[in-house]
Amino acid sequence: MIADFTRGAGYALQGFRLVRRPGVTRYAILPLLINILIFGTGIWFGAAAFQDFLQWILPEWLDIWFVRALLWLIFAVGAALVSFYAFTLLANLVAAPFNGLLADRVERDLRGGRGDEGIQRGLMGEASASIGAEIRKLIYLAAWSLPLLLLFLIPGLNLVAPFLWLAFGAWMMALEYADCPLGNHGVTFREARGLIARRRGVALGFGTVIMGMTATPGLNLIAMPVAVCGATALYVGELSALVPRGHESATATKGRHRKGA
Repeated sequence: MIADFTRGAGYALQGFRLVRRPGVTRYAILPLLINILIFGTGIWFGAAAFQDFLQWILPEWLDIWFVRALLWLIFAVGAALVSFYAFTLLANLVAAPFNGLLADRVERDLRGGRGDEGIQRGLMGEASASIGAEIRKLIYLAAWSLPLLLLFLIPGLNLVAPFLWLAFGAWMMALEYADCPLGNHGVTFREARGLIARRRGVALGFGTVIMGMTATPGLNLIAMPVAVCGATALYVGELSALVPRGHESATATKGRHRKGA
């Protein structure tokens, strides 16, 4: 399990190298700009609103640098949590079509320019398929988040709830980004969950690193394209061999578009 976890973390870190490869970087620019725009705008509005909130709530006798610094530290931690759950989902929803194109380019690069035959779609077809998959991920996230959050309210179980929540976060990061290369080969989100579960230790190692990046100010701005590249390396190294033979051709004859989960 430890070896699998370490290998998965290695795939995530490999994304830093892959995103800088010639021919790959230009496919990463749009996801990067979308990520920076959404995260930057959200943090800017949040900081401005928090500054106004401090002006309103702090009495003059308490308006000193130490108290302000402490409150800003609390805000930074809160912003990291909010950005992880809200901005990440929004950024991936908006950038989903471009992430699929980036995954396809990285896969071809990893396979020496040839790549497996994936589903060929135009940008509009890519957008429709990818956004549909993102909505299904949001439904899956909501379905599991509520019972996990309720564990925090149950005495005894609330002691393990934070660890379960972190494990679920890592699992969601693996599902989120591994779905990019898998989706390029006609694998539905439901099928992807089954495939990734067969490499659970690797997935958790990958997801833990990406989750840490997403929750770290600065690194969260580049996390999305790096994660897509790393997930594509994970697909080539671990998951592609698990996709049933003939799956792609069977999907192609049904209209060469991605089915719903």
